[in-house]
Amino acid sequence: MSLPIEELRDSQPFIKTTLVEVTKNLPNKPPCRIFLKNEYEQPCGSFKLRGISNLIYRLIQKAKKEKIDKTLYVFASSGGNAGLAAAYLARYFRIGCTVVLPTTSKPEIIKKLQSYGAKTIMHGKNINEADGYLKNMMRNIDLNIYPIYCHPFDNPLIWEGHSSLVDEIYQEQLSYGDSQKIKSIVCSVGGGGLYNGIMKGLEQNRTNKDTSLMLVETNQAPTLLETIKAGEVFTLDSVNSLATSLACSYLSEQSLDNYYNSKFKTNVDSIDDLDAIQGLIDFYNNTGVVVEPACGTALSLVYNRMDLLTKHYANLSPDDIIVVVACGGSCTNLEGVENFKKMLNTTCKL
Repeated sequence: MSLPIEELRDSQPFIKTTLVEVTKNLPNKPPCRIFLKNEYEQPCGSFKLRGISNLIYRLIQKAKKEKIDKTLYVFASSGGNAGLAAAYLARYFRIGCTVVLPTTSKPEIIKKLQSYGAKTIMHGKNINEADGYLKNMMRNIDLNIYPIYCHPFDNPLIWEGHSSLVDEIYQEQLSYGDSQKIKSIVCSVGGGGLYNGIMKGLEQNRTNKDTSLMLVETNQAPTLLETIKAGEVFTLDSVNSLATSLACSYLSEQSLDNYYNSKFKTNVDSIDDLDAIQGLIDFYNNTGVVVEPACGTALSLVYNRMDLLTKHYANLSPDDIIVVVACGGSCTNLEGVENFKKMLNTTCKL
């Protein structure tokens, strides 16, 4: 049962995640210092908690300020980590939550959503169809409900929340001298929410003007590169990737604007799904931590696809720093890692 607005918690539950130097722990010697920002440590398993937390918290504060006499309720559309974040937060704030998922969503995600107390509805072949169903449903809700709508990535409040991971790096976890040696922050990209948040974080901190971003997507989920090629935001007909959290059919307008107009350069490259799988396996073998293919996509640049790092940053010195956002994700478990290992072994034999 939802609490009265005035009794809702006045805090956000995301945590400050660790920033760990792994330079000497990688299978292959890198050309510079490598740090991982470990977002898999977030209570619901991914960086998504930062942005969705900020969105829900700000809307709760708005409702309090306006003395809204209605029942707050969270509505989210996501087949993965954004939905888990929304459900986790609804439980944290003790308000109701409904998540609409595509019919292709994994059973373990549905089970976890329900363990957080969320109502789940399966609809559509992809997130766009699920989101459309959710919006139609919201048009017919009880007038006593104050809806909090959570898009997976396309909201400035979400980007503001994600920017906190950069604040932690620059304001708390690195000395000023080391922060000025950051050559790039590496992350995977789907719809662009994390990218927008990192860019905002760079802009609001004392950042070396030569610092850049390195975005990695998979060949099977080419949303960013196809959007850059088109020169405008459009909707892809279909996106089918093993890195399911990157399989967004469109890129946010803000992401395209960041790419073209930010003072911080953005480099982009893509890898095969199997490279992303190898990245998560190498990370698991190296650390014992399970992440999903979307996270393996970024990690691959310091594990199995370090050639892309040196391709885009050819003149790295031993003192330079690359930060990789290990974004986490709950769409893979230990059984999934073992299945991915079998998949790679089978592929290698073909």
